[in-house]
Amino acid sequence: MKKQNKKNIKLIAIDMDGTLLNDRNEISAENRKAIKEAEERGIHVVISTGRTRMTCDDLVKSLSLRSYLITVNGSEIWDENGNLIERQLLEVEHIKQMWGLKQQHNTFCWAASVGNVWKEEFPDDFSAHEWMKFGFDVKDDEVRQLILDELTENEALEISNSSPTNIEINASGVNKARAIEKVCIRLGITMDNVLAMGDSLNDLAMIKEAGVGVAMGNAQNHVKECADWVTTSNLEDGVAVAIRKWGLNN
Repeated sequence: MKKQNKKNIKLIAIDMDGTLLNDRNEISAENRKAIKEAEERGIHVVISTGRTRMTCDDLVKSLSLRSYLITVNGSEIWDENGNLIERQLLEVEHIKQMWGLKQQHNTFCWAASVGNVWKEEFPDDFSAHEWMKFGFDVKDDEVRQLILDELTENEALEISNSSPTNIEINASGVNKARAIEKVCIRLGITMDNVLAMGDSLNDLAMIKEAGVGVAMGNAQNHVKECADWVTTSNLEDGVAVAIRKWGLNN
């Protein structure tokens, strides 16, 4: 662990799936309580998710947060009033490349465009949409590695995952850390004032760059190795445990 001393936490960045949410896609009462306590102390609580706005809105609104929202792995940043501040897109040619890999290897895939989430059934004309993220889910380790090897040759892509069997692709330079850094600039704070927590590779950048980076007890091993601290799992109110230890100093 890099940081044993207490930090002056002014922003808490929380991933959703596998972190804030339990396996029933719910936010526990204990997590809600800790988030509310943090907000009452003037700490900004920022949900930082791989989900699109349309697939996270109801859950986020149920928290009644008064701060920013980061979606699609950092492709979009929304202000406290729900207005879009920034959106970064993937080039259509890259979406076509990934669709070709999906066809070649017969994998499950999905993608996020502005206003839509595509699963298996994709549009005939890719250029008619604005794309933010493409994802593969591949159970076969060898096939997944083949796809990864080809994609990593393309410097225009940012590659991560949200589970051990998937691959998530955004435009190069798009990740949760960069989005949080932009929010910090707007708030007049630094990444050293951030407590970030997550479970997967799409959380890794923010966990490594935050003042305190926390991995969930259910996180992928590499994420745990890079974190400053490991909390309990998403089924054991791990978010609340981390907020109380590092954000509220309880």
